[in-house]
Amino acid sequence: MTVYYTLTFMLLAAEMVTFCILVAPLPHVVRKKLFHFLSESPIIAKLAYGIKIAFIFIAILFVDAVQRMWRITAEADLAKSSGTGAQDVRAETNMAARKFYAQRNTYLTGFCLFLSLVLTRTFYILLDLIHTQEEYAKLKNETVKAPKGDQAKQIEDLRKQLAVAQEKAKDYDILKKQAQQNAKEYDRLATELNTKTGNVSDKRKD
Repeated sequence: MTVYYTLTFMLLAAEMVTFCILVAPLPHVVRKKLFHFLSESPIIAKLAYGIKIAFIFIAILFVDAVQRMWRITAEADLAKSSGTGAQDVRAETNMAARKFYAQRNTYLTGFCLFLSLVLTRTFYILLDLIHTQEEYAKLKNETVKAPKGDQAKQIEDLRKQLAVAQEKAKDYDILKKQAQQNAKEYDRLATELNTKTGNVSDKRKD
């Protein structure tokens, strides 16, 4: 196996180990520190940038390996279909070895690219989960600590609003009583005036 395919295999093994660490049932505190380090460390950011460049070359190797596998498969099929009599065993072995190596390189680079996508998506899903858990814990602590003061303020505000409403109701009752008294006084004065002038007051007609 050539140097670049050896490096690809090493990168694939590193991805597998990293994926196992990410999905391992770690304690929440350890997982939180680990993901904060991976997402905030400038060293990890530089390393991730270099790995992205490496994946570009691996994608090129994947395309080359696929084309080579198709070409070797076509050559093998052509040799089988146009074979005359007994074929050379060494030629068949050589063709089978070339086909095996081409398939191996295709699967190696393909799995490396696929696992990189799975690893990236898994990392960001778990990071979002940790942030959500932190926000939930923060809101829970605020709910536990703050309700006494908040409820006291709310109760005091409601009491003030109730007192204002009661004052308005009292003012309304006073105005209503005054209006009734004024109406009664008006009726009495109107009756006296009609009595003195000799006119009879008909309230229905009025």
